[in-house]
Amino acid sequence: MNRYPLWKYITVVVALVIGFLYTLPNFFGEAPAVQVSPARATLKSDTQLLSRVEAALQGAGIAHEGVFLDSNGVKSRFKDTDTQLKVKDLLEKTFNPDPQDAQYVVALNLLSSSPKWLTNLGALPMYLGLDLRGGVHFLLQVDMVGAITKRLDSLSADLRTVLRDKNLRHAGINRDGNVVSIKFRDAETRAKARQVLEESQPDLAFAEAMDGADFKLSGSLKPTAIKRIQDFALKQNITTLHNRINELGVAEPVIQQQGLDRIVVQLPGVQDTAKAKDILGRTATLEIRMVDDTPGALEAALSGQVPFGTELYSERGGSPLLVKKQVVLTGDRLTDAQPGFDSQNHEPAVHLTLDAAGARIFKDVTRESVGKRMAILLIEKGKGEVVTAPVIRSEIGGGRVQISGKMSTVEANDTALLLRAGSLAAPMDIVEERTIGPSLGAENINKGFHSTLWGFIAIAVFMMAYYLMFGFISTLALAANLLFLVALLSLMQATLTLPGIAAIALTLGMAIDANVLINERVREELRNGASPHAAIAAGYERAFGTILDSNVTTLIAGVALLAFGSGPIRGFAVVHCLGILTSMFSSVVVSRALVNLIYGRHKKLEKVAIGQVWKPELDAGK
Repeated sequence: MNRYPLWKYITVVVALVIGFLYTLPNFFGEAPAVQVSPARATLKSDTQLLSRVEAALQGAGIAHEGVFLDSNGVKSRFKDTDTQLKVKDLLEKTFNPDPQDAQYVVALNLLSSSPKWLTNLGALPMYLGLDLRGGVHFLLQVDMVGAITKRLDSLSADLRTVLRDKNLRHAGINRDGNVVSIKFRDAETRAKARQVLEESQPDLAFAEAMDGADFKLSGSLKPTAIKRIQDFALKQNITTLHNRINELGVAEPVIQQQGLDRIVVQLPGVQDTAKAKDILGRTATLEIRMVDDTPGALEAALSGQVPFGTELYSERGGSPLLVKKQVVLTGDRLTDAQPGFDSQNHEPAVHLTLDAAGARIFKDVTRESVGKRMAILLIEKGKGEVVTAPVIRSEIGGGRVQISGKMSTVEANDTALLLRAGSLAAPMDIVEERTIGPSLGAENINKGFHSTLWGFIAIAVFMMAYYLMFGFISTLALAANLLFLVALLSLMQATLTLPGIAAIALTLGMAIDANVLINERVREELRNGASPHAAIAAGYERAFGTILDSNVTTLIAGVALLAFGSGPIRGFAVVHCLGILTSMFSSVVVSRALVNLIYGRHKKLEKVAIGQVWKPELDAGK
């Protein structure tokens, strides 16, 4: 009656072993580390960078606990923070001899100290939130006025192009605030221009007016267009911030929209606040210019005599390149960039998509510049670098542009990412900054751990005192529940915060409630005269319905918090929902397996240790 088949015992044991393995990494803690990552698109994270870091450490005689390469850069782990700071200074001098022209980002970091065999199994510690790990919190204000102004300036150029293409003469185009005004000499030209512009510029609402003797046509952005521009600016900035924060090596950054025009950035584990602000505050713009291939011009520039109207840059690989100052197109005209392959020679390429105005400009430029080189530059902090400089093979129309030649598949992917999200769509200002030190985070962890521990001990003492052996079994099931919960959080790489620790403590109280129901049901069956074996079987079977109902209703509340909550509330809800699922398994399956293991071996069971059982007939006799 109270015996499990072998496969059920094996299932429970396997679940406990897996839970233990994935919980284990959380006990090894984190070690101070330093990350080196490229600050420029033309530099790569590769084995050569790894070798340079190892050589620098070896040359300085500094011992390390591992140097390895990943997608974000080269990371090196050390025993203490003193060595970490010493290495940071060493690598800064090695990789950035000119601080004003930093080639690499050298950032302080924290890495898991888990053994390699655990890491190979995919067993990683939980991510800790800002309040537990320490780090920095920024609230960024996106300049929506600047985003709209930028769009209006772009539209002004579009209007000039359209009117020129249609051979409609005007007396000037000016932007006054959020209104673009076009002056004409006669009403007939204005009427024709309005018809053409309304078809080509659906984002603008036009109105006619007089300005002295001139016939004026004013265009202002429609409300739907303004909202779309603002939404795009927020999304583009969030994407760009994600890419930039990779340079800091933050394991689980929080980057999310707050309100209509603000972005919250939380960087747990970041110790260098100044470096974080520098990375976040960077502004970059994309520019397309023509290369100056005039014979002797490059040689003159290298000798110090840069020809008028040109600038000297270095392209991929370090070879010098003379580029004209005149900007053909900016990144504002780029709507998409995707990696792919050349249809003719099947070499890696980047496919660009331009907006309507950009397509027209590009078509004109490429028609006039067949056989010449075109440089794509990323301008950052007033300094530019050439991402690529392809040769124009033929006139390119339709707004579809292909960049190919001398690039690998990885470089094509990197270039597409850089072109797609290399610059901010709108300027941002830091309006709030908070720093939580590692010591405060450690104190929060200590308090949260002790609150959970003492809560567990209090529950265990009560259960064992009141239910004896069944109380001990319930305590073991509760410990298994905690093991499963931490293992699940680690396996999912969830972020644990203070509200999450509160949810763990709450889960303990809710999980033991199921065992209380089972134990009381067993007691009730014993009071009604059932044999111990029958009482155990009936107790588990009849309590299950109540346990299921109570957990489902609680889970509904948790799912509602998860769906509609944000920030700390969402963190609480994740742990809460997972805790309900693990408690169902541990309180019913694990505890039943233990009861069956202890009592199921006895064919004739006289009694069970479940505390005092008051029988009605005994009370009546008194």
